[in-house]
Amino acid sequence: MKKLLKYLGVFLGLVLVFLVVFAWIKNEPLPKGRQGQEADELARKMLAALNYKAYEDTRYLEWSFQGGANKYVWDKKLGSVKVSWKDYAVHLNLINTSQSTVLRKDTQIMGSKKAKLIEKALNYFNNDSFWLVAPYKVFDKGTKRSLVVLEDGTNGLLVTYESGGSTPGDSYLWRLNPNGFPNSYKMWVQIIPIGGLEASWDDWMVSESGAFLPKSHSLGPMSLGMGDVRGYN
Repeated sequence: MKKLLKYLGVFLGLVLVFLVVFAWIKNEPLPKGRQGQEADELARKMLAALNYKAYEDTRYLEWSFQGGANKYVWDKKLGSVKVSWKDYAVHLNLINTSQSTVLRKDTQIMGSKKAKLIEKALNYFNNDSFWLVAPYKVFDKGTKRSLVVLEDGTNGLLVTYESGGSTPGDSYLWRLNPNGFPNSYKMWVQIIPIGGLEASWDDWMVSESGAFLPKSHSLGPMSLGMGDVRGYN
């Protein structure tokens, strides 16, 4: 088992190096776009293609990330999510994080360690939920939408998150199908020093609630699986 984990670590390291080199070659500056009604109309077209009403009415979302290492059960109505990894389970109160509870196995954790684990769980949730529901967040508070003419002459939707989340300032350029359905986005984010890395958004499922949710993403040679994705009421 130790040898297997060692080989896996070496493989993941090589993949990371490949991604960095590939991204460095493909590095792109953040494009400039036009804010205003056209950009907002394109964002609404995307939401309509995704049946935003079904997502809005979905109460529970379940998925996992990093090969199942991080697991989530999100109650959108109550604003709470159970975040699980290793031996930890954080019942995260998204409205007032100080009211969250932290367990390691069956033992409740308190004090400064509790606060650090709550912050860790929140960062996990902010990142991993974005890979699940990013298209539905284009009108979130603190967002700026711009229309960008792509190299093929079609319009792309550039969304910048000026506040909120764990890394404010991140930008995503959505490439849409003619009907408005999202196909991929390029990223300009703090955690990746190279701009314009593209991730697919084309492996969709229709959940029990009727909301469209992604099952996986391709990022260069990597595939980011979302686990057993569910959306229900």
